[in-house]
Amino acid sequence: MTRTIYNTATSLDGFIATDDHSLEWLFAADPGEANNEHADFMKNVGALVSGAHTYEWILRHEGGEAWPYAIPSWVLTHRDLPRVEGDLRFASADSDQELRDLHAEMVGAAGGRDVWVVGGGGIAGRFAELGLLDEVVVSIAPVTLGSGAPLLAGRVDLRVVEVHRAGDFACARYEVVRP
Repeated sequence: MTRTIYNTATSLDGFIATDDHSLEWLFAADPGEANNEHADFMKNVGALVSGAHTYEWILRHEGGEAWPYAIPSWVLTHRDLPRVEGDLRFASADSDQELRDLHAEMVGAAGGRDVWVVGGGGIAGRFAELGLLDEVVVSIAPVTLGSGAPLLAGRVDLRVVEVHRAGDFACARYEVVRP
């Protein structure tokens, strides 16, 4: 069964990026086995969705000529963004129904595998609010940022499934609690 999973890293104080959308802080800590865990996670991902800032960051840091993921990928945005080679789909999904319909399209494209919510917290929060988010997997870096893009927007009730250490990161997997 396809699950929708928000898998990301956060600062200890709950930010996934700085005010200027940088992730440089993330690479100062030793990831330990986190890279292997991410590779294992990716084996069951059939589609992904990100926001515009995440998309732009990936393009800047992954070469920028082609999308680094060979799976159907959606970018939620209201801006015209650079298009690169790859299976990319741009959408806005302003209404709840548009987001539900888009999520159904993602699930179909995932072919029985999981949908990865790459970032950001606003997208993950909207999915959770609509009952579309199943899990939150977060690697907590040993740094505070003071401000920036929040891990999750809005209230999301979670139940701890697993907690472990990977290098300098505290890693936790949560199940989203639905009313």
